[in-house]
Amino acid sequence: MAKQKTAFVCNDCGSDYVKWQGQCSDCGAWNSLVEIKLGAAKGAARGSGRIAAASGNRAGFAGALDSARMLSEIDLQDLPRFSSGAGEFDRVLGGGLVPGSAILIGGNPGAGKSTLLLQTMCHLAASREALYVTGEESLQQVAMRANRLHLPTDKLRLMSETNVEAIVAASDQFKPKVLVVDSIQVVHSDDLSSAPGSVSQVRECAAYLIRHAKQTGTVLFLVGHVTKDGSLAGPKVLEHMIDCSILLEGSDDARFRTLRGQKNRFGAVNELGVFAMTDGGMREVKNPSAIFLERGEEASPGSVVMVVWEGTRPLLVEIQALVDDSQLGNPRRVAVGLEQNRLAMLLAVLHRHGGLQVGDQDVFANVVGGVKVLETSADLALLVAIVSSFRNTQLPRDLVVFGEVGLSGEIRPVPSGQERLFEAAKHGFKRAIVPKGNAPRGKIAGMQVQAVSKLEEALAALDEG
Repeated sequence: MAKQKTAFVCNDCGSDYVKWQGQCSDCGAWNSLVEIKLGAAKGAARGSGRIAAASGNRAGFAGALDSARMLSEIDLQDLPRFSSGAGEFDRVLGGGLVPGSAILIGGNPGAGKSTLLLQTMCHLAASREALYVTGEESLQQVAMRANRLHLPTDKLRLMSETNVEAIVAASDQFKPKVLVVDSIQVVHSDDLSSAPGSVSQVRECAAYLIRHAKQTGTVLFLVGHVTKDGSLAGPKVLEHMIDCSILLEGSDDARFRTLRGQKNRFGAVNELGVFAMTDGGMREVKNPSAIFLERGEEASPGSVVMVVWEGTRPLLVEIQALVDDSQLGNPRRVAVGLEQNRLAMLLAVLHRHGGLQVGDQDVFANVVGGVKVLETSADLALLVAIVSSFRNTQLPRDLVVFGEVGLSGEIRPVPSGQERLFEAAKHGFKRAIVPKGNAPRGKIAGMQVQAVSKLEEALAALDEG
C-alpha cells in the first residue's frame, strides 16, 4: 500500500519540517508546528513505462523552454483593470480589479467585510457575471442584509457552499468574472481528512481556488478571519500565495472604517481607504482629512494637527496628549494609534535634549478618529502635544507639525514634505513647523513655514507663538 506522507508547517512563518519540534528554527515561535498530510507516494514506473514517461517529460520541458522570452520583448501595456464601484476601494487595490488576481480581505468580526463585498458584488453584477459564495451565513441572511441596504438583487448570483470542489464546479458552470468566498476558514476539501479551518485545509483550498482564478481570469475575493493581535488567521504561507492582502480596521463603536493595503502586486502598499458605516451600508469618504479634523470650538492644551502620508496621498489628523501626575510608583505610558515603544523613546529624547522631565508623569497619547499612524513623521507632533499638555498651554488652531526626531535631538526630513504643506494650506492652516530638509523652495500662499533642525529650535518656536 502507498505510504501517506506528512509534513510539519509553522503556523507563523510558513516554514516546513520533516518532523515535529517544539520551536520553529526560522521565526523562534513555540508550539507553532502543525502536521499536514500530503498526497500518497506513487510507485515509480518500471521498464518501458519509465522510458516513455521520461521521454514525455523531456518533451514537456522543451515546450516550457520555448515559452521563455527576453525581458525587452514583453508587452508593457496597462493591465486590463475595471472599477469596483467605490473610489476608495479602487485606491487601495491600486486602481481597480485585475482579472485573475486573488485578493484576501480580513478584519475583526463586525468590521463590515461582508457588507463591503456584498455592496461591491451587487454593483459589479449589473455589468458582468458575479458569484457570491457564503459558507457562514444562510442565503436568507444575506438576502435580508441586501434588502436592508437597498441593494439591487436581481443580477447577483448567490450560493451557500463550503466544499471547494463544488465551488469550483459552480464557477466552471456560471463562469463569473468576480468570485467571493466568505470565508476561507470554513471551506474544506474531500481529499483531506482534517477539519475545516485547519492549516492543511486552508492552504490546500486556497491554492485550489487561486489556481482556478488564474486559469480562468476570475477576480477572487477570499474573506479571512483575524487573530487577537490583528493578524490574519491561518498559515502564514497563505499571504504569499495571494496577490493582494487588505485589512478592514475599526472598532464596533466607531463610525469610520479604514481599509489598508498590506500587500499588493498591482499597486502601492500601505494605501488607505476610509469608509463610513451608515444605515445604508459602507459609504466612502472622499475627503478623509475634513472628517478627522472635526475639532472642538475651543482650543485645548495637548492638541495639534499633523500630516501623515498614507500610500499616495497626505492625510491630516489630530493628535492628542495628556500629561498628569502619576499616583503609581511606575508611571503609565499609553499610546492609542501610535507605537508604544516609540513613545517611550521620544520621552527620553525630550528629557535629554528638550530639558523636560516627565519621568514621574502619566503620559497618554491618542490619534483622533481611530487612525493608526505607522510612519515616523508623527514624532515631532507627538512631542509638541506632550509639551503643550505638560505646560498647560494652548497651541494655535492653525498650526500643523510634522517631522522625525532622532535620538540625538535632530529633526530629520520626511518624504513628500512639499505635498504635505500644500494639503495643510488647502485646509486653511496658516503656520507650520517642519524639518529644515522639508523647507519649501518658494513661498506657500497664506502659510508661514518655520524650518527647524533641532528639538530645542522646535520648542523655542512654540514659545514664540
